[in-house]
Amino acid sequence: MSRSGVAVSDEALKAFNDLKLGKKFKSIIYKLNDAKTEIVVDSTSTEDAYDAFVEDLPENDCRYAVYDFEYEVGQGDGKRNKIVFYQWSPDTASVRAKMVYASSKDALRRALNGIGTEIQGTDFSEVAYESVLEKISRTTGLH
Repeated sequence: MSRSGVAVSDEALKAFNDLKLGKKFKSIIYKLNDAKTEIVVDSTSTEDAYDAFVEDLPENDCRYAVYDFEYEVGQGDGKRNKIVFYQWSPDTASVRAKMVYASSKDALRRALNGIGTEIQGTDFSEVAYESVLEKISRTTGLH
């Protein structure tokens, strides 16, 4: 449980393991249930296009997300994958939603073992492919 008392649903954990171990999904978007007591799966996708994932993030509401980010390593070293955790809190979301999502994040983040990078986004430019790639490159030492 988090500081806000929010729990992570079994469905949320299963979906993550399906993404991480089974490669069943490319992305998962999580939300708080209506009672704000549990983090649940909002949607999953097998779509490879990163732009499609970003388009699934709501313009005016908060979400958590996980994306299996694939990128090219320089000097012809091939492709790599990192599981990226997103805390999506757009500037246009209500202050209450931002506060509840911020105080509940740790419960989900701690439950998801195997996250390579964490991204906090308040607008779409912060979750753009190039921005995320730059952060991954900094954290892995690839340039």
